[in-house]
Amino acid sequence: QVQLVESGGGLVQAGGSLRLSCAASGRTFISYAMGWFRQAPGKEREFVARINWSGISTLYADSVKGRFTISRDNVKNTVFLQMNSLKPEDTAIYYCAAGVSSGTYPREYDYWGQGTQVTVSS
Repeated sequence: QVQLVESGGGLVQAGGSLRLSCAASGRTFISYAMGWFRQAPGKEREFVARINWSGISTLYADSVKGRFTISRDNVKNTVFLQMNSLKPEDTAIYYCAAGVSSGTYPREYDYWGQGTQVTVSS
């Protein structure tokens, strides 16, 4: 079992930055790939970024490439999402997830956090 708790969301102006954190419980954190997804009102949950167990391999959605950076600290059992140059269309609830396979579909992830709201004003 892995429990995930996100933090770091908030309200920011367009062009600003936020850093999301996702703290994981359990000693098997290093076994999992970690992903960030987001869901805006009335829309489906969409892939944002993912990182493999070692942190060497990362993948980003085209919409955030060059602006967002995913990283992880396997000692502190935490995954991060640094978000720069934020746009109003980045407004959503952001979820972190853990899974054995490092895919881009929500169904590939086994454990989910409760989400943290990110709101970007224009």
